[in-house]
Amino acid sequence: MTLNRNPIVDSFLETLVHPMKPSIEHLRLAVLDADDAITEQIKWKAPSFCFNSVDRVTFNLRPLHHIQLIFHRGAKAIEDDMHFDAPKWSGLLEMIGQDRGQVIFPDAQAAMAREQEFVELVREWVRA
Repeated sequence: MTLNRNPIVDSFLETLVHPMKPSIEHLRLAVLDADDAITEQIKWKAPSFCFNSVDRVTFNLRPLHHIQLIFHRGAKAIEDDMHFDAPKWSGLLEMIGQDRGQVIFPDAQAAMAREQEFVELVREWVRA
């Protein structure tokens, strides 16, 4: 059990009706286990992972037939030199702006197959 788990997110997920819910819950715990400095909250009606109190990775729960996570540096775009090697993560992370990206897993099997790589990406992204 992760110590950085937020009971508000636990409660939110208990009531979540989503066909990808088991994978969402699994990825959530994998990210929380990856780094004790990562915390979580609910933002935009979905679990969101924070680093130094800034939201950095947020589930997008609107798609029902795949898992989508938005990588960002907070609610507003930041125009500065981000120390992140985006090309290193091509094939997993699709950049959708200078400081925004997304990861889409088409199904639970894809999420499980790339879980370790995904967790490493999150670790690097939150510290960039």
